[in-house]
Amino acid sequence: MSTGTALAVDPHVVTCTLAPRFESVRTARDFTRSALQRWSLSELFDDVALVASELVTNALRHAIGARPDASGCARGEFDFPTQQAPDGRLPIRISLVHRALQVVCAVSDPSSTGPVAREADFVAESGRGLHLVESFSHSWGWHPLGSGKVVWAVFEAAPATGAGFDGQVEVGGRHRRSA
Repeated sequence: MSTGTALAVDPHVVTCTLAPRFESVRTARDFTRSALQRWSLSELFDDVALVASELVTNALRHAIGARPDASGCARGEFDFPTQQAPDGRLPIRISLVHRALQVVCAVSDPSSTGPVAREADFVAESGRGLHLVESFSHSWGWHPLGSGKVVWAVFEAAPATGAGFDGQVEVGGRHRRSA
């Protein structure tokens, strides 16, 4: 008699492994759209897709880094395997979880270094990503993994009646993190 592991397939937890390429940001948005449509939560798409894009972009830029070609210019490819490496590094993965009245967007990557929000410079071309994550999600944070980390953001999914957790009706469909 053999033993095995029974895996329960949960329709409210979806995960996508992303290739180490800039096109993965678009893949993450498409994946997000598909999951939210399946859960009848399309109204959350703009906020969740923006945050997913920022978290995947950060993973690509800071956790993996571009591999330059002979001229020193980035080729849009990354020096990172798409499968787990022998040293235990993880590929970039995006996961969406729908539980009760919340959706969690989580992006894992191989870097152990946590995200750091910089002083907002509204003239710079980059550096505002975590400010956007904070503005468009209910809350966010990160946790170290055995190898790498996961950065997550929580979104409130109002019930079909339009009432939020506290019974108040939403304005414009956006949930802001309270200060």
